[in-house]
Amino acid sequence: MPAPVETDISKGILQAIDMDSYRVEVKASMKILLPDEDGSIGPVPTAGGGKIPEPELDYLSNIVKAFNSQHGNIDWKDADKVHKILFEEVPSEVAADKAFQNARKNSDKQNARIEHDKAMDRAVMIRLADHTELFKQYSDNPSFRKWWQDMVFSQNYEGPSEGSRDE
Repeated sequence: MPAPVETDISKGILQAIDMDSYRVEVKASMKILLPDEDGSIGPVPTAGGGKIPEPELDYLSNIVKAFNSQHGNIDWKDADKVHKILFEEVPSEVAADKAFQNARKNSDKQNARIEHDKAMDRAVMIRLADHTELFKQYSDNPSFRKWWQDMVFSQNYEGPSEGSRDE
């Protein structure tokens, strides 16, 4: 079967438009009047910018207290093991993740955060079979997930790392 013949309606459109007649036109002009007097510029502020802020460190007991006040209604079956996973195992695994280390060392904070969250997802997925209640909280409770990710990220991004950070 032969293909139907279609007419090209855009054919010849560029020849029909006289592009030479289009030009930039000045719509309005203004004069900016400044007073004819000596001006002065205030001093440059010395406080505020230009330095890397000190990381906010907190005692583990305060972090646990904040966690319990926010998520204390979770009935963990093996609270000691979950505590160890939350505050020791997963943070150290995420800190050792090569992709996160690379992003932390060679990229900005936003990209480091993306790699951190991926590494944290992997660390939690590894524990799926043994700690389903922790995985369920991580998957289904956005406030718990955000709190845990923020806590681990601030610990790993601003804390000590393997090698030095050149910033």
